[in-house]
Amino acid sequence: MHGNIAIITITLVVLGYGYFSKYLTQLNISGPMVFTTIGILLSPVAFSVVELHLDAEMVTITAEIALIMVLFSDASSLNLKKLKAAWGIPFRLLFIGLPITIVFATVVGQAMFPNESMIYIVLMALLLAPTDAALGKAVVSDKRIPVKIRSSINVESGLNDGIVLPIILGVLAIITADKAGSNDTQWLMYIGQQVVFGAVIGALIGYVNAISSVRTMKKDRMEASYKNLIPIAIAISSYYIAEYFGGNGFIAAFFSGLFLGNYNEGLRENVENFVESESELLILISFMIFGLAFVPATIEFWNFKVFIYSVLSLTVLRMIPVAISLIGTKLDFATMMFMGWFGPRGIASILYILIVINDVVSTKDHETVYAVVTLTILLSIFLHGISARPLVKIYSKNHKDLD
Repeated sequence: MHGNIAIITITLVVLGYGYFSKYLTQLNISGPMVFTTIGILLSPVAFSVVELHLDAEMVTITAEIALIMVLFSDASSLNLKKLKAAWGIPFRLLFIGLPITIVFATVVGQAMFPNESMIYIVLMALLLAPTDAALGKAVVSDKRIPVKIRSSINVESGLNDGIVLPIILGVLAIITADKAGSNDTQWLMYIGQQVVFGAVIGALIGYVNAISSVRTMKKDRMEASYKNLIPIAIAISSYYIAEYFGGNGFIAAFFSGLFLGNYNEGLRENVENFVESESELLILISFMIFGLAFVPATIEFWNFKVFIYSVLSLTVLRMIPVAISLIGTKLDFATMMFMGWFGPRGIASILYILIVINDVVSTKDHETVYAVVTLTILLSIFLHGISARPLVKIYSKNHKDLD
């Protein structure tokens, strides 16, 4: 019964938000803010209308499909030709800023939570490493912000979840091997198989389907309505085929999207059209599930230390590494801070937690880790959502063109 109530509630919220979405956006109220708030209000934390557990089948399936589509769409939207022409800032953010962020987060986490084992502190840092440009949508869509800055934030968000995922899988493999008493060789072979098989199978499926789709469209054998449906079929098939052959399905979805999106401009547009409708719906539902299930499961473990770490994660633990990575780019301090602040934690972190909980690590005995991640995401949803438009207005006054 609870599942039916949850589904009915979600559909009503989608309808309600759809009717007033434009008005709410003008008030700096984003979709994730609305869906998360309603989720919390309906959960046992408030009115207890719906009770949804983290291990519920509906939660698992929704999260799985949503993550497949997020990774696929993020990868397919990356134009490698344009990225090659302006790779400097994104490269620095991803391969200097991101590692420093993870190291800083781990060191501070170990100092603040000494009773938690190091491997779980590393896992916590990794779960909070991916950024979500959608939570600061006004930043990446507002043309008052220089193209170089908008595209760099967008590219960073699109790639860092794919970069972090294999590392998370590696950490989970270590935890699993430790629990099972397996040796180092076994988990190394396992993670190698997951990454390599996933990448190769995903790339192959993306490339083959890209060729097939282009040929079919040239011969006008495809109905227009199916052009936007093909991407979801490719993404989901990549996932399950890779899983069947021992690869990681999420990595396969990422590489499938990367090859599909960069084969043909028209195919990339089809994916973007899908993302603007069906995929966005999945993401908003995931934020509602976050409010319904994550907050009630961890709220009793929120304390002063958890709050302080969450604030640090959104500020200095992100902003200082970004500033370090951008030294030598001729960007001013205001731009560094602007880019550092707009590293919101959102959908990737939410979905990665569910992978961790359902595959390997339950919340029991590691409540602090999940409390930190949940509170950090919750603060990010509201702080980045509210601040996006005002900070865009302030920043754009003195930063018209950086090209």
